[in-house]
Amino acid sequence: MAKKRTKTKKPPKQKIKKPSFKLSNQQKLVFGSLLVICGVWLCIALVSYFFTGEADQSVINTFPSRTSETRNWVSQFGAWAGEFFIQRGFGIASFIYSGLIFLSGIYVLMNLNKTKLRKHWFWGILITIWLSVLFGFFGNKDHILSGTIGFEINEYLQIYIGKIGISLLLLFGLITYLAIRFRVTFESFTNIFKSAKKDFENEISDLKDDLIIPVDNNLSEEAEAIKSAYEIPLQNDTPSQKKETEVIKDVAPLEVKVAQEEEKEEPNLEIEVKEVAEELSEKNNLADKLVEDFGQFDPTLELSQYQFPPLDLLKKYDSESITINQEELEENKNKIVETLNNYKIGIASIKATIGPTVTLYEIVPEAGIRISKIKNLEDDIALSLSALGIRIIAPIPGKGTIGIEVPNKNSTIVSMRSVIASKKFQTSEMQLPIAMGKTISNETFVVDLAKMPHLLMAGATGQGKSVGLNAVLTSLLYKKHPAEVKFILVDPKKVELTLFNKIERHYLAKLPDSEDAIITDNTKVINTLNSLCIEMDNRYELLKNAMCRNIAEYNKKFKDRKLNPNDGHQFLPYIVLVVDEFADLIMTAGKEVETPIARLAQLARAIGIHLIIATQRPSVNVITGIIKANFPARIAFRVTSKIDSRTILDGSGADQLIGRGDMLFTQGNDVIRIQCAFVDTPEVERITDYIGSQKAYPDAYLLPEYVGEESGTGIDIDISDRDKLFKDAAVVIVTAQQGSASLLQRKLKLGYNRAGRLIDQLEAAGIVGPFEGSKARQVLITDLAALDQHLENEI
Repeated sequence: MAKKRTKTKKPPKQKIKKPSFKLSNQQKLVFGSLLVICGVWLCIALVSYFFTGEADQSVINTFPSRTSETRNWVSQFGAWAGEFFIQRGFGIASFIYSGLIFLSGIYVLMNLNKTKLRKHWFWGILITIWLSVLFGFFGNKDHILSGTIGFEINEYLQIYIGKIGISLLLLFGLITYLAIRFRVTFESFTNIFKSAKKDFENEISDLKDDLIIPVDNNLSEEAEAIKSAYEIPLQNDTPSQKKETEVIKDVAPLEVKVAQEEEKEEPNLEIEVKEVAEELSEKNNLADKLVEDFGQFDPTLELSQYQFPPLDLLKKYDSESITINQEELEENKNKIVETLNNYKIGIASIKATIGPTVTLYEIVPEAGIRISKIKNLEDDIALSLSALGIRIIAPIPGKGTIGIEVPNKNSTIVSMRSVIASKKFQTSEMQLPIAMGKTISNETFVVDLAKMPHLLMAGATGQGKSVGLNAVLTSLLYKKHPAEVKFILVDPKKVELTLFNKIERHYLAKLPDSEDAIITDNTKVINTLNSLCIEMDNRYELLKNAMCRNIAEYNKKFKDRKLNPNDGHQFLPYIVLVVDEFADLIMTAGKEVETPIARLAQLARAIGIHLIIATQRPSVNVITGIIKANFPARIAFRVTSKIDSRTILDGSGADQLIGRGDMLFTQGNDVIRIQCAFVDTPEVERITDYIGSQKAYPDAYLLPEYVGEESGTGIDIDISDRDKLFKDAAVVIVTAQQGSASLLQRKLKLGYNRAGRLIDQLEAAGIVGPFEGSKARQVLITDLAALDQHLENEI
């Protein structure tokens, strides 16, 4: 019987480690300094060679020798380097090499990008060869300008293409260098010639003007009087068109004569044109003169004595600094490695980054390991670590590693004071900066609400949503003046945002007929949202008239006094709408809330209206597809299921958070884990008390009036009591074939109370139909002719 072959396991191949050419900081200092010194030394040697080269010829032949004496400034090595680079090399162009060596040292010392250095070397070598051939073409004694290489290349090329060929080749090389290196085009040359031609023509015209000899014409007194009468309108600051035409008619018979006589003399029409041009430029520069005289418009001037809240109002915790527990780190590392080894997953390296509440372990798996295999072991690793919940990031965006986030046994409090006092927040130039907390790498996370442009916040009860909202509001209170931002606060719970009532006349916005600035009634929420839509339309109208694309451009133009307040222009503050519990509004109001919210989310970004919506019920019937599509920036606190996590983030992860302010933030790309800054109720109370005790505006920021269209009753209204704009309103409605109060408000520039009364009168007159919910009223008159007939029949 044949013997069974036993398989022999091949010994695993040992990985050959590639040599690393990375230099340490100390090595960079040494190597960079050496290159800089070598560049300077070579430059001195080459300069010295032009003065001492002939005297050192005998020494160069015996180099090196202790008994030889040289005149070169850097001795024998300098004499030899000069001979090698100048005489036997590329001649005077060799100085480029000393510059390149010096530049390389600077790049190493300053740790600059080496890609540009390689380009400098490439083009430097090409220019060295080109200059050497150029000097060799003209010839020189002892080849000192071109060097032996340049001279020999010329000799070789002259045999085959001649001197004309070499000159054309050199010209082609120069054009190629300019085109590639400096992006020169044919148009660049034509522009140079055009400008030179224009300058030449201007000089010729000036020369002709200087050569003209003035002739003294003895005009008659009548002609002089007519001429002065003709010039009067041009010297007036504001000449009327009517008077000017009358003067021209009076002098028409003699105008030709004066013109003919002036053709013989110097024409003085240029003076009149210049005067008109100066008047036009003065009009255009009126805004600049206003800025010079009065300075830029300052929106904070009304509350110029306003003091921002100090940092002392925020609490400082003793346990803010992160303590490194080496035993915990080693224990977790060993358990991770052991668990992965049990499933035959090898690890090449592992690194830990300690955060306030979570430690990130970055692992590099061995070659051939599938990422999905590690990701499926999330629960097994959590079991081995006895952790509350771990999160695996496979792979970490922008890195070739896999991240395993493990909660710390002893978490660190991230105080609001620490993030507000951070340099990143204090020096930020964002329009609406928000300090949310700290990342895993213990960096303060600051984001611009104006760039989001809206924020959706969700999480289970008691996981930190209200604290997150307070952190957002506190950040803006510490950074923005009351003239720059206004808040609309919606609090169905009636207890979360009531503290901000104290700053009503500083920072809050409300409806004109509303008593409380904090909105707790759902019907008032609907009116406020629709009023905000009117504010949005009004602001877009202002931007259109000012020819601006966004609120930042508009406010800058207004500050520069380029917009006239008499035309309705004003400084526009940012408006931030905060809704604490969105699910309750959707359950009670439904489409009446969702429609204006969706409209604001889609359009309000450019005019400075931003929404922050929080909910503890992240289900698809609350956070609908329309809302999700317009809220790219989202914050997820801990939720109870993977389904809720996918609803908020379009992926899992929020169900693995540990609570107490632990959150995930995404702005449409990467997901960042952050420990939300903790701001307690007493801290918010101290801040609002401090702001509320200062001088304030007479009232809160008033939003436009809004009266629901359901106010139409269909009752008869006396013709004598009709509004003066009744007929105008009827024309607008019939022309647009759209019966709505908002249309009248925009077209006739009315408040909504008056527009609502006009709609009632139009309904009573039989021009529009009854109220139909969210739809516009039906227009019963087809055209303007039928409208005129209808109104005549009424009379």
